[in-house]
Amino acid sequence: MLLGYKCKQWQKKAGISEEAAHPTRMSMKWISVLLGLQLSCYFSSGSCGKVLVWPTEYSHWINVKTILDELVQRGHEVTVLTSSASILVDPNKLSAIKFEIYSAHLSRGDFEALFIKLLNIWIYDMPKDSFWTYFSVMQEIFWEFYECAQKLCKDVVLNKKLMTKLQESKFDVILADAVGPCGELLAELLKIPLVYSLRFSPGYAFEKHSGGLPLPPSYVPVILSELTDQMTFMERVKNMIYVLYFDFWFQTINEKSWDQFYSEVLGRPTTLYELMRKADIWLIRTYWDFEYPRPRLPHFDFVGGLHCKPAKSLPTEMEEFVQSSGENGIVVFSLGSMINNMPEERANVIASALAQIPQKVLWRFDGKKPDTLGPNTRLYKWLPQNDLLGHPKTKAFITHGGTNGIYEAIYHGIPMVGIPLFADQADNIVHMKAKGAAIRLDLSTMSSADLLDALRTVINDPSYKENAMKLSGIHHDQPIKPLDRAVFWIEYVMRHQGAKHLRPASHDLTWFQYHSLDVIGFLLACVATAIFVTTQCCLFCCRKVAKTGKKIKKE
Repeated sequence: MLLGYKCKQWQKKAGISEEAAHPTRMSMKWISVLLGLQLSCYFSSGSCGKVLVWPTEYSHWINVKTILDELVQRGHEVTVLTSSASILVDPNKLSAIKFEIYSAHLSRGDFEALFIKLLNIWIYDMPKDSFWTYFSVMQEIFWEFYECAQKLCKDVVLNKKLMTKLQESKFDVILADAVGPCGELLAELLKIPLVYSLRFSPGYAFEKHSGGLPLPPSYVPVILSELTDQMTFMERVKNMIYVLYFDFWFQTINEKSWDQFYSEVLGRPTTLYELMRKADIWLIRTYWDFEYPRPRLPHFDFVGGLHCKPAKSLPTEMEEFVQSSGENGIVVFSLGSMINNMPEERANVIASALAQIPQKVLWRFDGKKPDTLGPNTRLYKWLPQNDLLGHPKTKAFITHGGTNGIYEAIYHGIPMVGIPLFADQADNIVHMKAKGAAIRLDLSTMSSADLLDALRTVINDPSYKENAMKLSGIHHDQPIKPLDRAVFWIEYVMRHQGAKHLRPASHDLTWFQYHSLDVIGFLLACVATAIFVTTQCCLFCCRKVAKTGKKIKKE
């Protein structure tokens, strides 16, 4: 009865009246939808729940949206907190997902301008000749972005009317992307469990300091270091330097500012890491087809590729172009959803190389048509990337190295030519290169000959295709699909009102307790005391014997 009641509540909130829901007065489509939701409530592993979502933009939203769609299919009520400045989330588009829009002090134009500015700095103006200069500029980029994120968070938590509405809604869980802080503060204020979705944080700061994830620097390369798990002695030295730098110098998000903000809102001293530490589950958007083997904890699960799915049919015009490639096949080229254009000179270098291969090329590009563009290459403002990568005629994928695109290539077993631009993309391509499924190039320095050689290699050298298919086999050989695992954990947290029983005791230890430095210090003190006492006793005995000897001689 309770489950049926909850589903009826969802039905009302979705704007479907009981009269409209009556089988004799509604279309078969709505009967199917509602019946599916009802059955999912009764037969799924959990009852209908209420999920609050604190999302981030661009590719991060793609992953979270996939999870939300599945939650809705299972009968859960999903509410996304959406700012009026949001770039990708379109609350006006028909969706079973509910959007709670709050007014932001930033405009959408301000937000887009900030992203474009930061991307241009990272892609074209980032100094790469010096480690310290590179990361100091990176820190400034992060700080500017997170200053904007903090403003959005304030717009929510300081909005009393909105917070009252959220509290009255009685949510069962909050799903948040850890890259965009505020989800942990909302979870604390609303007193509900927290589930994180995360690709990575710089230096693995969140995963290590808040999640308690063990990351031995001897064989786990720091994210952004572009190292593999097979490190030489000097590379292990480099990795240790990265660890120390990220732990003690590099501040991704200006922690002091967030600590002060969180303390003011809660009315007690606290820190960002302290609130993040309360997360019940961490869903990491990679898997062992991509990652190097490393330790994990019970409240961490790796769900990489959860957005991947079988390819669908291509649009008629595009299918005709693909089929016209004959036995040579096609090459898919995309630099992701955030980059549609590039400098004219670089575009001509790329187009010149593409014109010399026998394959047909589908290039996602929204700039001026390159002068060197060959007849075998077509430009598109948008590409059905997953469907193209899953097409039997696809021979290679030229990618910027975004995690979503790489996982689609892994899913379909397509070798890659990586041209990383910013963030974790270079690191991602290093992973694929280490596994023998990709070749890496540099956008600013590569020549047409470099790109041509790379394409010919990944297409004609069978080892690249074999390695890509091997990764695909690993990805598909899982007892439970990544998306199902991600949804399972969210439902698990709702069923148990949290997952504190999976929380390791390391969360309650200080850094010196975690590394047993206090125990080692105590044992060393005991040994030193024993040595000191033994030495003093020996010296005392020696002096005693010496005095006795002198006394005997005198007598």
